[in-house]
Amino acid sequence: MMNIILHGCNGKMGKTLQRIIAQDPDLTVSAGIDSFIGEEPVPFKFYMSSVDCDAKGDVVIDFSHHEAIEDLLRFCVNSKLPVVIATTALSDEDLEKISKASEEIPVFRSANMSLGINVLSKLIKAAVPVLEDDFNIEIIEKHHCKKIDSPSGTALLLAAAINEATEEKKEYIYGRHSKDDNCKLSEIGIHAVRGGSIPGEHTVIFAGPDEVIELTHTVYSKEVFARGALKAAKFIVTKGNGLYSMEDMV
Repeated sequence: MMNIILHGCNGKMGKTLQRIIAQDPDLTVSAGIDSFIGEEPVPFKFYMSSVDCDAKGDVVIDFSHHEAIEDLLRFCVNSKLPVVIATTALSDEDLEKISKASEEIPVFRSANMSLGINVLSKLIKAAVPVLEDDFNIEIIEKHHCKKIDSPSGTALLLAAAINEATEEKKEYIYGRHSKDDNCKLSEIGIHAVRGGSIPGEHTVIFAGPDEVIELTHTVYSKEVFARGALKAAKFIVTKGNGLYSMEDMV
């Protein structure tokens, strides 16, 4: 039995995780942490902050808010708990704190917990060296109207995958509203769409002379991310201290 502490238990992803965990006899939620109380009481110990949490567990899964990351890392390090970090909109300073914490505990971090997105990342890395000399590369991401961060962490993950595979790093251009924009090969255009209840769609466009290649990943349910996070949790509890990603697991 793996005992999970859910950080962000009352959010949409937290509730999705609760539902999936309840269906698995080998998993249980030992405690939940969130800055707000949900409409319905939860069937486990609940804390308003990781600072107050004294619950025992085998791993923490974090789908919360980037402002809570410092307290969460302190709690995990003090408790010697592995942690899966799925929260997005993290700053460079946040990433540095995560890296430092990974020296003392196992940390799994990904901007997207979908296995499919991480396969897409590998496909991109294979395509870029062949196409980069003649093809413009643009990324379009679509999400629901309540998503706060823009561009998405996944769009930045895909942009980083492109730059990992290029001979020369490309500049990120967020939107193309300038009238004198001539769309250089040295750029990656990143565009965000927000509306309705779109769970998530990412398209990487390779546009060359007289031909276009589009690689698209579409999510139809938040369960994709929840199942990926649980796979990551099962993976990380077997590892030693260090920083792990979907590439290590896939």
